[in-house]
Amino acid sequence: MHTRTTRASASPLFVPRKTDRRTARAARDQFAAARDKARHAARPEARRVETGIDPELRATYPAAGRPGPASTRGGRLKLPAHRMTTATASGAYPFLAEGGLGAQGIYVGRDVHAEAAFTYDPFALYGRLDGFTNPNILLAGVIGMGKSALAKSLAVRAVAFGYRIYVPCDPKGEWTVVAQALGGQTIALGPGLPGRLNPLDAPAQPYGVSQEDWAGEVRKRRLLLLGSLAKTVLRRDLHPMEHTALDVALDHAVARAEAAGTTPLLGDVAYVLGSPERLDVALGDLSGRLGRAAEDLAHALRRLVHGDLAGMFDAPSTVAFDPAAPMLSIDLSRLGGAGDDTALVLAMTCASAWMESALADPTGGRRWVIYDEAWRVMRHVALLERMQSQWKLSRGLGIANMMVIHRLSDLLTAGDAGSRGRALAEGLLTDCSTRIIYRQEADQLGSAAALLGLTGVETQAVSALTKGRGLWKVASRSFITQHLLHPHERELFDTDARMHTKSAEFTKTEAPLVPVRRREVR
Repeated sequence: MHTRTTRASASPLFVPRKTDRRTARAARDQFAAARDKARHAARPEARRVETGIDPELRATYPAAGRPGPASTRGGRLKLPAHRMTTATASGAYPFLAEGGLGAQGIYVGRDVHAEAAFTYDPFALYGRLDGFTNPNILLAGVIGMGKSALAKSLAVRAVAFGYRIYVPCDPKGEWTVVAQALGGQTIALGPGLPGRLNPLDAPAQPYGVSQEDWAGEVRKRRLLLLGSLAKTVLRRDLHPMEHTALDVALDHAVARAEAAGTTPLLGDVAYVLGSPERLDVALGDLSGRLGRAAEDLAHALRRLVHGDLAGMFDAPSTVAFDPAAPMLSIDLSRLGGAGDDTALVLAMTCASAWMESALADPTGGRRWVIYDEAWRVMRHVALLERMQSQWKLSRGLGIANMMVIHRLSDLLTAGDAGSRGRALAEGLLTDCSTRIIYRQEADQLGSAAALLGLTGVETQAVSALTKGRGLWKVASRSFITQHLLHPHERELFDTDARMHTKSAEFTKTEAPLVPVRRREVR
């Protein structure tokens, strides 16, 4: 390895012959400077040794401390006051956690980021939180993440606040034990069961409403029920003459029931629809056109009278509605088990219409209405219309509706883009100021983010949520909350009991072995 060394040198000075003294003196000075430079360059550079403390390490103030009133001696630090807004403070300290929704409400669990208790009450937040326009709730999550436990826990804890709980459709029969534990009421409907509900029962007349106005309201509700049932069975909208046939048949059945001092039944309406002569006589037109137009309508309602729902909704109610009961659930677990949800939807429509007798009373207090397994009804426009009506009237009636589904894409099964069903399903989502999202599968994150307007951070959080932990979007605020269950609640809400129960084949006591005598073979 060779090292190149640079050496400075000075050559003899040659001055032109004809120059003045000033120029010659300047040339000699330059030569002397170059010679000194060459001489010093040849010497090794000597380190300068300085004594004392490095100026950069010297203390700013003496050891006695800073003089004056700002010396901090005696614990008195006098600094000028500085004021700022909360918006400026959040920019200066961006890692502060969300402050929560306040202490007023139902205890849910723990705010993961703030490490504090999380409470929620839609009635307490209405009018107090910006952007919170309604008390309706959407709860979505895959199977096994704890969404059912959250819905039941909110219902049980809401009873302690004086709220009443209504479950118009319990497809799996899971709310029966909850209602019994709270001292509530459960009505089980299905083939072979004694329960009967007449969906044409008239609700109690509210105070301050005239008899004439209330009769018109009852007729309107009955027509809406009959139209929903017919559209569900026919899977299409009704024609104008079919609407007329329903009006005429209902009025005829109500007139005959009032004359007998009873309540009209679905069978009475179906009987009139199946008799063209009675329809023509009631309408005053003997042309027979109305009877022919109502043939499909009559066969559609026949399923409720003579089909798989016979007897359940075509008989006087065997139970009376108790408005003082803390919880009322309608068990429909005997229906819809064969893969066809039509019977379940028809039963849910009739049950919800019967339950409206209590919901229509504005003096009934604040109530929760929980639609469990709501994904089953997303393909039926008629029931979506009834749900939308209840969603819109939630504030006036004092009702907090909760819709429980598995995936956000269930809302898209209501119909194609631009269809009536899709518009109704997305309208239900829009009318929910509270969205609770439990863990979603990777292939569902795109639709969930699009429907709920999730940010990139929220979408990533939803994909990594563990059991019992969910993303709460309350108006414009977001929280990651861990739901906490009491041991008694955990035992009461256990939906995996059958998964942990051992088979009788392995749990029964083994019988003692009996010796078997061998037979000799000769």
